[in-house]
Order: sequence, then structure tokens, then C-alpha cells
Amino acid sequence: MNQKLINILSKKPELYEQSTAKFWDDEHISNEMLKAHLDPTWDAASRNHSFIAKSVDWITQLAPPLQYRKLLDLGCGPGLYADNFCKNGYEVTGIDYSHRSIDYARSTALKKNSDITYLYKDYLELSYQEEFDVITLIYCDFSVMSENNRMELLRKIYKALKTGGKFIFDVTAPKAYEGKTESRDWYQQESGFWSATPHVCINSHSFYPEDNTWLKQTVLLTKDSMECYNIWDHIFTETELRKDLSTAGFYDIALYGDISGAEYNTDSKVLCVSATKEVKK
Repeated sequence: MNQKLINILSKKPELYEQSTAKFWDDEHISNEMLKAHLDPTWDAASRNHSFIAKSVDWITQLAPPLQYRKLLDLGCGPGLYADNFCKNGYEVTGIDYSHRSIDYARSTALKKNSDITYLYKDYLELSYQEEFDVITLIYCDFSVMSENNRMELLRKIYKALKTGGKFIFDVTAPKAYEGKTESRDWYQQESGFWSATPHVCINSHSFYPEDNTWLKQTVLLTKDSMECYNIWDHIFTETELRKDLSTAGFYDIALYGDISGAEYNTDSKVLCVSATKEVKK
């Protein structure tokens, strides 16, 4: 294990190198993630619940359910947005790649008698054809993927939308990393987010200027194992976003300062986008 650790720490990972273990479906981590989602005041796994309600109300104004009935929420987690969308009159489908989150979302929908469809699925495997009026991808999930995966997902989302449908999502903006430098630190815990048993975490923040992308890497050391978790974050400019969306066939591209409709400016740490599937002529 010592040599393996030395190998990991002695060089930067390849751009978009994958983690060595599951993140979303790890038994302990997924439970900690669910706790973070459900904390109403914490902007961790989800944004705080009051912001979520504000965000859903804004999206409802932007794409009224009387006109945009069917909504697909990608990366829906435990259904916090999806539940609010349903209350606001949408016919909702939620997709997420965490068994624990989907199980919680289904259980909640059953208790509330909410007609929401939840699917455990990697949204890179979408295969819908002109089925939805609105598709959302919230909490900067679009920023964690490689360029190839982003463009493939845009193509799949375009196909899944009905003509005139809207794709509404947010990404990381340059201001989020202003003044940030590469760094490394470590800590030891008896129990915490990464493990229920005694462990050491070695955290690294690395920048890849050729792709304008940051990596937060956590190397987790326990008594019996070592795993490496890579969380990528691509920084988007307005120019890049408009180019990628136009290439995929979207038009009427509007930018906002967050996904509750704040005015966009260069001080925004997040870029929110609404883009429309081009109307056939």
C-alpha cells in the first residue's frame, strides 16, 4: 500500500481520470450524502431547501407547466427538486445514479402519493426521443464531465426534448476559483463523511489549465484499504457555453447568475443557462 500511495501522490492524475471506487453507491458515503441533501440549511449535496423552492418557482415561471408539461430532472438525488416540481404541476421523471437517493425519493413519493417516476440510471445512457418539454440538470453536475461526455449528453438531451423544449442547467463560472491555488492537506478522523471507521484523508486541489478544469482529489486510507476519489470541476465561460449549445442545436440561449433567475454578471460564481431546442421549419 505504501508504494501505491507514493505513486498516487507523486504525480497529478490524468485529466478526467476516474476514481478507484464507487462514490454515489458506496454504502457509507451515500448515506452521508443523503444526510447532506436532507439538511434544510446546508448547501452541500444540494442547495438549501429555501433556495430550492425559490429555484423551482423561477423555473415554473420560465417554463409554465401548462405549456411545458413533462419534466425530466437529471441527477435528481433524493427528489428535493422533483417533489417541488410535481407540486407546481409538472409531470416529473427523476434520474439519479445513487441507489440510496432513488430509494429515498421513491419512498417519499409513495408516502405523499406523488405521481413521480424515479429511475436508477446513468444519465449518459439516456435514450428518449422527443418525450420531454423541460429537462433540468442542477447543482453544476454538467461541470464534472469530460468534454466528450458533455457533448454526448447534450446530444442525448436534445433528442429527448420535444421541439421547442427547454434545457435548464447550471455550471461553474470563473469567479468560483478566483485566487485559488493548488494545495494539499490531510486530516485523521475516527469517523466522518468518508468512512465510519478510523481513517486518514489526503486532499489535493489541482488545476489543469489546458482544459480550464480543477480537480479535488481525496485519498482515503483505512486500516484495510486505500481508495482515491476524483471530483472534477470544469470552469465555463459564456463563449464556451454558447458554442457548445449551438453546436448541439440549441438556440435562444439565456444566461443567469444562478438557477433561481438572478441577473448574470461576471461576479457570479455560477452560470445558469436556459436553452431551447430549435423549432423545425
